[in-house]
Amino acid sequence: MIYRKLGSSDLDVPAIALGTMTWGEQNSQQEAFAQMDYALDQGINFFDTAELYAIPPRAETYGRTEEIIGAWFKKTGRRNDVILASKVCGPTGWCPHIRDGKARLNKEHIITACEASLKRLNSDHIDLYQTHWPDRNTNFFGKPGYTHMGNESFTPIEETLEAMQRLVEQGKVRHIGISNETPWGVMQHLHLAETRKLPRITSIQNPYSLLNRSFEIGLAEIACREKTGLLAYSPLAFGVLSGKYLHGQRPEGARLTLFERYGRYSGHEAELATACYVDIAAKHGLSPSVMALAFILRQPFVSSVIIGATTMAQLKENISSHDVRLSDACIADIELVQKRYPNPAP
Repeated sequence: MIYRKLGSSDLDVPAIALGTMTWGEQNSQQEAFAQMDYALDQGINFFDTAELYAIPPRAETYGRTEEIIGAWFKKTGRRNDVILASKVCGPTGWCPHIRDGKARLNKEHIITACEASLKRLNSDHIDLYQTHWPDRNTNFFGKPGYTHMGNESFTPIEETLEAMQRLVEQGKVRHIGISNETPWGVMQHLHLAETRKLPRITSIQNPYSLLNRSFEIGLAEIACREKTGLLAYSPLAFGVLSGKYLHGQRPEGARLTLFERYGRYSGHEAELATACYVDIAAKHGLSPSVMALAFILRQPFVSSVIIGATTMAQLKENISSHDVRLSDACIADIELVQKRYPNPAP
């Protein structure tokens, strides 16, 4: 396993991280334990979770994923072998079960959320604590365009960073990061850290896949020059890039079969692009999933690719992408599809 420095921090993280959001919903605790055991044996010691999980968010499963990880730590005693990342929710009007639907990225809510996560995780610290989405209105979670709201009230980023600073000073958090952010948001975090002597973000966790390469447009240069590496989530676009949903297929137990509302990567152009990528993978003797992940692993702005799996077979296949190097011909074929269908599923 190749390890990369996470931003400007002292953390060396594997090129592949283990995503956890299906644990407690699509995966049982026993299955999650097996995934953690196997991943760690493969050198993947970076686990990413969130207070929001399991997905889809429901009151009945809120925090359940963190509880499963905490139970595994208690059973195995391997907390110190893992670099643990979690996230605090932004505004939760769409999730009324989280802080009564009134969560904000202010001091009170961040500290309350962190302490609750630590309890569920059976840990005295979180190695990377991230804001899950911005407090302000902006374009994230599949929204391609930005609509300005001049009279909007939101928690200042400075206050968010001050809350993080308190957690760092208390030893409850080692490093901080952001997720689902824009170029403006990233630069504001960096500016405030430098000018107000507040904690500096080490990473940005945003979507990045063959169907959504929008990170390259405004954020890739920032990630490289400012040492805020990308933690790429949804690298297989909810499994769409495996090709298993093409031509209306809905495999039993698959995410889009169970939860039809997740249509972010299922539009007409996304399906056309996916079919092209599946053909390219076959042409070059690769599985579609491995090719899609190998493409991300080669990007200089990526610190780690967060993979998620509901079966051990999927997990093993995804991890195998670490050893694949795409040929120049394969890359050229991929770029042709990107030109034909540019970012069809942002």
